[in-house]
Amino acid sequence: MSAPRTDLRDRLTDGLYGLGWGAVKKLPEPAARALFRTLADQVWKRRGTSVLRLESNLARVVPDASPARLAELSRAGMRSYMRYWLESFRLPTWSPEQIRERIDVSDVHHLTEALDAGRGAVVALPHLGNWDLAGAWVTTDLKVPFTTVAERLKPETLYDRFVAYRESLGMEVLPHSGGAAFGTLARRLRAGGLVCLVADRDLSASGVEVDFFGARARMPAGPALLAQQTGASLLPVTLGFDDTPVMRARVHPPVVVPGNGTRAERTAVMTQALADAFAEGIAAHPADWHMLQRLWLDDLDGHQGPGTQETRAEPA
Repeated sequence: MSAPRTDLRDRLTDGLYGLGWGAVKKLPEPAARALFRTLADQVWKRRGTSVLRLESNLARVVPDASPARLAELSRAGMRSYMRYWLESFRLPTWSPEQIRERIDVSDVHHLTEALDAGRGAVVALPHLGNWDLAGAWVTTDLKVPFTTVAERLKPETLYDRFVAYRESLGMEVLPHSGGAAFGTLARRLRAGGLVCLVADRDLSASGVEVDFFGARARMPAGPALLAQQTGASLLPVTLGFDDTPVMRARVHPPVVVPGNGTRAERTAVMTQALADAFAEGIAAHPADWHMLQRLWLDDLDGHQGPGTQETRAEPA
């Protein structure tokens, strides 16, 4: 694509997201929900690349699903994805009470015990439900600030919008690119702080291979490495929607650091434990897994490699 066309596309993309944050939050909620459900259904009916990739991924999660069931799941998946966007556009206007009413968290004691002990915690999540809402609940209800990373997007102005949005929710946001982020995350953890990372898709060339729904995938090593190097608790968290406005969240038990083996071997064991917890949450809420990219290694063969997969306009 020529540079002028790329620039035009970038400006259009940035403008559309700006419109979302500026206008959607002003709509009455019933009207906004109806609008975004209609958008989801229109996108699903076009059967574009993202919908087909979502359906292919869901076929791994629900291997015995018929074509009709997969189509039903992918339609529900696009509605869930649009629910994420609707809530994200409106989230900056919600009061702490509204945020608290929109999420129900079970087993939060795993997180509070780690923080109360002063050893820090690494929360690792898949692209499931609305992780921004979960983060806003942490900063407003638990009143715990945390640090995260954001995937760099094009155009740069769109990345800046996402950083400003997440910082408005009380998050410290670091760019994903560059090795400096890891050092900053480690310092926050050694000080007893909280780090939250979306960790079901590898964006580097140093990911860890895991078994995931019966096939090999690659997930980031960062969460396990941070826990090993800092002594922080590593906590998987899974999310999911139901037929109510309330999102369900679960804090899983801490992933234990193996007592022996090399650092690479310990990292592999811990990352597999994360993958197993993610799979449990995704299997319970398959339509809420917003994975619109290639993930499994045999899907990547002949396509983009780690760190160069197609990216949607949303920073992990």
